[in-house]
Amino acid sequence: MPGVGHVIPHTPLAIDFWYVRKCPGTRLFFLSHMHSDHTMGLTSTWSNRPIYCSPTTARLLRLKLQVKEKWIHPLEVGEPSLLPLDDIGKERLTVTLIDANHCPGAVMFLFEGYFGSILYTGDFRYSPSMLREPCLRANTTIDVLYLDTTNCDPNRTLPSRQQATQQIKEIIRGYPNHDVVIGLYTLGKETLLVELAIEFQTWIEVTFERIETLKVLELPDVFTTDRGAGRIRVVNRSGVCRAAVDKWNQEQPTLAILPTSRPLVSLHPMHVVPYSDHSSYQELEEFVFALKPTSLVPIVGNCVPGSLSALIPGKKRHEILVPQSVQRYMLRESESLLRSTAYTRHYYRHVRPLSPKGVVFEQESAEGEMDTENSENDSDCILVTCENDSDCILVT
Repeated sequence: MPGVGHVIPHTPLAIDFWYVRKCPGTRLFFLSHMHSDHTMGLTSTWSNRPIYCSPTTARLLRLKLQVKEKWIHPLEVGEPSLLPLDDIGKERLTVTLIDANHCPGAVMFLFEGYFGSILYTGDFRYSPSMLREPCLRANTTIDVLYLDTTNCDPNRTLPSRQQATQQIKEIIRGYPNHDVVIGLYTLGKETLLVELAIEFQTWIEVTFERIETLKVLELPDVFTTDRGAGRIRVVNRSGVCRAAVDKWNQEQPTLAILPTSRPLVSLHPMHVVPYSDHSSYQELEEFVFALKPTSLVPIVGNCVPGSLSALIPGKKRHEILVPQSVQRYMLRESESLLRSTAYTRHYYRHVRPLSPKGVVFEQESAEGEMDTENSENDSDCILVTCENDSDCILVT
């Protein structure tokens, strides 16, 4: 599936997943942060389903994607919130947002309900202070940990962001007569820029598009769109290449810096500094060891190194009882989407001209029908066993 989002099995929940027709039973959608790989499929036409996120992400969501206000539901970070899981007010979940230490607005989600406790990290940079969060400190057993495995390489170490920032400062000090160009994505590493502005007493030059984002974030007034006003300039990450650096140096001695954990080669005057907003492998080990989740699901890719999965205690996850009111809640939306899909296919099958003129494009094959069969059960719950369910336990 596109993107890095997930639909949580046996629940009406999805995180960073925006393809509604692929998850017709999902009713509550959560956005961890505004990086494009986590918003893939989310557009200004989004409707009929609430999006839960942090207040900062809510502001960025309105600015960047123009999602209608009525569908955006910001939740306060660190405060448990109760959300309905059915139409009759019988089942609810508790969700707590935890600062993910990644980019502005980024959060982890702790879900607690009939399914147990699920922690979804999204993209995050581990800090020991996370373990002191009240919702994680209260002897909470994490049944499923969805883990950011971006830097899941046991053989690679990463400096802390403070160490990487110091390294960038030393590089700049070594070239006192050079302008500095820093290649960044559209969101993230703003604290690094503020530190550099203060350290070198200079304005940070940015584009008009980036300044709009920075205004939403309410950062210190160290940014400007005036070309030539400051020594340090921010450009899009893709705009930093050898040809561009050579061109800049024809005008003025210029130093290019790429703060990234990707294994790129530094070529003077381009400097790659391992500044990462994702946890190192060693930090992931510390995090998993402290939480001791029952099962672990990687968010990036589908493999977890054996040394990390060995930290899972090997407990059997409890059986999930899916209340019938939740089943009806999910099934109702599934049937509605299927009726809409069936009508659309019927319409185009019978209304489209049979002999189109001009250029004829090969028709894409239609998606397979979703299975909506639901066995009748007189009890209030449906029993789901996760022992052999690969959607529930993905430790390898």
